Amino acid sequence: MTFLHNDDVGKLLLRLTLGLLMLPHGIAKLIGGVGGIQGMLAGAGLPEFLAFGVYIGEVVAPLMIIAGWFCGVGALLIVINMLFAIFLAHSHEIFMLGEHGGWAIELQAFFLFTAVVLLFTGPGRIGMNRS
Repeated sequence: MTFLHNDDVGKLLLRLTLGLLMLPHGIAKLIGGVGGIQGMLAGAGLPEFLAFGVYIGEVVAPLMIIAGWFCGVGALLIVINMLFAIFLAHSHEIFMLGEHGGWAIELQAFFLFTAVVLLFTGPGRIGMNRS
């Protein structure tokens, strides 16, 4: 079944999956604001204005990845965004299981590691910047 082996289609599907699953999180923050994130940053001794970076990591970066436009930059932005999210909001769950037996931060880990994979693989040929 070699006709199913197509790296570029696989990379496109990976990009679409990451971008389309991350984007609603950013849209929710556009609608609801970043007050909660500002509080977490202040509690960690970091400047509250960093909370606005979530718009870059959860709106701009997913759109870049979906379009295949500077995908590596978009992926790096998501990696940074997810590291902040994990350590500010989910650090107490890193070694925990959820109520159904899965890793408590599996969604955050999915976003993080999928973005890392895109950093290593590139966007593929189906996109605005082709590699």
